Parts: sequence; structure tokens; C-alpha cells
Amino acid sequence: MAEHNELLMIKNMYDLEHTEAKELLEGLTYPWEALPHIGEFIKKLGQKIDEENTGEYIKRGDSVWIHKTAKVFDSAFFGDNVIIGADSEVRQCAFIRGNALVGKNCVVGNSTELKNVILFDTVQVPHYNYVGDSILGYRSHMGAGSITSNVKSDKTLVVVKGYDEYSDINIETGLKKFGAMLGDYVEVGCNSVMNPGSVIGRHTNVYPLSPIRGFVPEKSIVKTGNVIITKIGL
Repeated sequence: MAEHNELLMIKNMYDLEHTEAKELLEGLTYPWEALPHIGEFIKKLGQKIDEENTGEYIKRGDSVWIHKTAKVFDSAFFGDNVIIGADSEVRQCAFIRGNALVGKNCVVGNSTELKNVILFDTVQVPHYNYVGDSILGYRSHMGAGSITSNVKSDKTLVVVKGYDEYSDINIETGLKKFGAMLGDYVEVGCNSVMNPGSVIGRHTNVYPLSPIRGFVPEKSIVKTGNVIITKIGL
């Protein structure tokens, strides 16, 4: 294993006490390994909700479960295999295509699109965001217009790479669709693009209009021109 690969592991990016996906993620090494299993995992959680029948969730169709405390606008669309957690808000014209596990106290904003994602608790994707084949950690936030690009232009399989002192990171994922893995407390500026295979460590801030590619270590600031500096005092 490359020296720095451990930095990208689930145990170093996420507090699993803040997601209903804990059971799925704690059995894996890297977060993107969960992507092919999100849909089936949501079905399993939904079946458990049905069996327990506590009345906490309202079921729509065969495979959409919405917590009764969630606020959902009538114009929001839900595909298959969706769970919306307690006190979350799904705003006007949100397009949740399917395979979306949305935690507690989240905001899915107007015209935001979700597909094959896990949103930890208190995640905000509030304005015109596309989030596909991605995992967003606890209290992460994507500014208006920021998106995850989940397929490479040449359609080849995604490889997660590092840079400079992290150049030993070169992990073949075997995945054609892979958006971004955002660690806990990541802040992404407006109109930034997470290119396929982006992995951003905890407590990192990304400036607006930034194109992100590969691994960004925790407690970093990504400035204009892809200049990465380390936060001081954290």
C-alpha cells in the first residue's frame, strides 16, 4: 500500500455515528467502495422501516421513505430507493433520481439533483447542485452551482491520484462512475467542480470557481489556481 493511502480511508474521513449508512461503510476500506451497493442497502433499510412500523416514516410508492418531520415541497421528484431523514428539507423542483440516502437535518435545494449518493447528517446542497455517485460527510456544504462530475470525458475507469508529496497515491477504483468523496465539515465554494475521483479530507475549504481533481488532504484551503495550503491552528 502506498504511504499516504490511509488518509483516504473511511476511518480517517468520516464519523460514522452521523449516518444511517454506518453498517455499510464500516465494513469497507475506502468510501467509494460503497457506491455499487447504495441502492440495495437503501432497500434493506426501507424493509427494516416497514417491519418496525413505528410510524416515523411516510412511504411513497414501493421504495421511497420520508420521515414525517421532513419538509418536502410538492414539486420535488423522487425516483426509486430514497430515504429522507428527520428534519431534512427537500425544496422546490429537487430531482432525486434514485439510490439516495439523505440523513437528518439536511437541505436538498431547489433544482438540486441527487443520484446514487449518501448524504450524512446536516449536509447542505441547497442551490442548483448536481451530486452523483458521491458521499458527502457530516456537516459538509456545497455552495450554489457547485457540482460533482462523475464520468471522465474519455469514459475510462476512475483512478484516484495524489500530487506532489502525495504522488504515491494512485488507486484504481474499477469504477466508471465516481463523483466526489467529501469528508466531514468540507466547505465547497460556489460554481466549483469536483472532477471524477475527487477525495477531499475533513475540515477543508474550497474557494469558489475551483476545479478539484484527485486527493486534497484534510485541513486544507484550496485557493484559486489549485493552490493548496494547510490551515494553521487546527
